[in-house]
Amino acid sequence: MWDLDEDAWFSDGLVLLDFEGEQIEIVHQRFDDLSITWNTVDVTQPLDWAEEGFRLGWREDAPGELAALKGQRLRGVELLEWADQDMAQGMVAVNFTFPNGQVTIYNALDENGMEFDSPDPRYARHKLDRP
Repeated sequence: MWDLDEDAWFSDGLVLLDFEGEQIEIVHQRFDDLSITWNTVDVTQPLDWAEEGFRLGWREDAPGELAALKGQRLRGVELLEWADQDMAQGMVAVNFTFPNGQVTIYNALDENGMEFDSPDPRYARHKLDRP
């Protein structure tokens, strides 16, 4: 989702990643809500956030670090659970690894955040295995 007035990624909306036509949609809300869905969002439909004061749209181009991962084969997915003794304890993030990089989509206090370095060691890692 893109804020058309700011010409910037809209972190309050969902993060949509496309893997050759298979979409994964991730959104964090509040301090501990995470929603992960597959192929439920129709990006050909307009976004209506006018009541909330935003003019939003779908854009295929992504923030630079995320765009650098485009075209790479997905190597792994992990659910990361924040294990530190603070207000974020138990928060779940999703990490995608590729041959030349990675992205972690995490809860940035009621919005989505993205990191491109190795996940913080305070996360407990839960690797998702392929069948």
